[in-house]
Amino acid sequence: MTSRKRLTPEESRSSALEAARALLIETGPQSVTLKAVSARIGRTHANLLHHFGSASGLQKELARHLAETVCETIREAVTASRAGLGAPREVVDLAFDAFDKEGAGALASWMILTGNEDALSPIVETIHQLVDEIALDEASHTGEGMRVHEDTLALVLMAMGDALIGKALARSLGLPDTAARDRAQLMLERSLAASQQV
Repeated sequence: MTSRKRLTPEESRSSALEAARALLIETGPQSVTLKAVSARIGRTHANLLHHFGSASGLQKELARHLAETVCETIREAVTASRAGLGAPREVVDLAFDAFDKEGAGALASWMILTGNEDALSPIVETIHQLVDEIALDEASHTGEGMRVHEDTLALVLMAMGDALIGKALARSLGLPDTAARDRAQLMLERSLAASQQV
């Protein structure tokens, strides 16, 4: 009989969140259950219940984990873009990929449909913190911090919508699959140009 490696509580939570993220991407939000995650990481259902309290608790923590990971990447891209080392398209692609390829859009929709809307709070709070941080820096340079809030709202809504029906809608309208990303890029480029004129 082989014994399992003893993990610290933080290692156990982190391992569970990475497994939940993989399940989300591979098979969708309905598969993010305590049973499926515990089987994936070789831990007991009781162990995950101890860490997350319930499947909705696991989904809420997964939402927080995704939001923090994505926002950190976006923060780095925005910083690089401001320093002339990146482009608005990189920020757009990161946001759109988070909702599409990383599963945040599907997870958010699933939580709303199953009545677990409070689980969206970590996503909203994390994005809000990032935007406030960027807006404060923007306001100190251009005096137009509120523009960052408006751009972020539009970008997140576009990314979420694109993840859910973007490609199908674009195709039905005779547009390329990247149409929403292209519009988001144009929006950010115009906003950046306007802030540089101030």
